[in-house]
Amino acid sequence: MERIAVFPGSFDPITLGHYDIVERAVPLFDKIIVAIGQNAQKNYMFSLEQRKKWIEDSLKKFPNVQVDIYEGLTIDYCKKVGASFILRGLRNPADFEFEKAIAHTNRAIANKDVETVFLLTSSGKSYISSSIVRDVMRNQGKYEILVPEAVRIS
Repeated sequence: MERIAVFPGSFDPITLGHYDIVERAVPLFDKIIVAIGQNAQKNYMFSLEQRKKWIEDSLKKFPNVQVDIYEGLTIDYCKKVGASFILRGLRNPADFEFEKAIAHTNRAIANKDVETVFLLTSSGKSYISSSIVRDVMRNQGKYEILVPEAVRIS
């Protein structure tokens, strides 16, 4: 059976933390789908098309990674694409508590057909979040040290 993982998020924008998780997960799975979730309640800084392009450009060197867009529950998307794993990155204990609750809920909904796999973000990148990057960008700060090259050259 093919090991397919979905790495869901808004990626507004993709950060070096996201890149770190994907890079380290590539050898673990046959395919990783970086899935950009759409939430009508959120106000994104960047368009869906821009975020998708940045992710594709940033991760193009990994042949087993693809980028997709979805709406609704992540667990339903996993079933749709045949994924048995949800990939999540953890930066700190607060992330763990939040992600643990979601993982338990997903496991209950999916009848244990989908397992959540957590990777700890590398220590040098654990402080990076998309919300911090957006704040640095809004205030004309040095955001380039926080994002992949594809985001820096845009």
